[in-house]
Amino acid sequence: MEVEVKLRLFGPEAHQQLAALLAPGHVATHQQENFFFDGPGRELNSKRVVLRLRFYDSDKKAVLTLKGEQVLVDGIGRASEVEEVLPDAAAARRYLEQPSELLALPSDIMRGLAERYSLTELVSLGGFSNSRQECAWQGFTLELDATSYPWGCLYELEAETDKPEELRAQLEALLQGQGIPYSYSKTSKFANFINKTLL
Repeated sequence: MEVEVKLRLFGPEAHQQLAALLAPGHVATHQQENFFFDGPGRELNSKRVVLRLRFYDSDKKAVLTLKGEQVLVDGIGRASEVEEVLPDAAAARRYLEQPSELLALPSDIMRGLAERYSLTELVSLGGFSNSRQECAWQGFTLELDATSYPWGCLYELEAETDKPEELRAQLEALLQGQGIPYSYSKTSKFANFINKTLL
């Protein structure tokens, strides 16, 4: 189960202000490309299941992720999540053109999906890019995101934690103290992608 605090930042100025504030703890910045797949009859999406292939910094790493339905309440999201790092990121690009080849992967994720949903074929849903700054702060790893869709950009602060209410209060105090405008995130990046929204 992935538990994370998710706060939406109001525009690029808020994102830049927070990035400057967190700069002393900056660990890394990753360019992520996110691609999504489903069965031809939307077998996964109809069950609120998300299958994602994410590339880091071009082809430095490729991670296959299966997510269950995310419950997002007051800026705290909870969802089941299983991840597998693929052995050859560059070779994994072929799945973007031949998505059904994912079903032949020697992967616990894909074996389970094929059996549970009787999948014999996959289709690509497309995807979006995300620039993620990872920063160490107060013993937590914060993720500062700028997500680019064809219809606009979203800015968000995320952090995985087993103490979400405590961390949310600390982050709200930080943002409020610096006058950085924000709100609780209301939906996932994937939902914005599917619905062509910027919520």
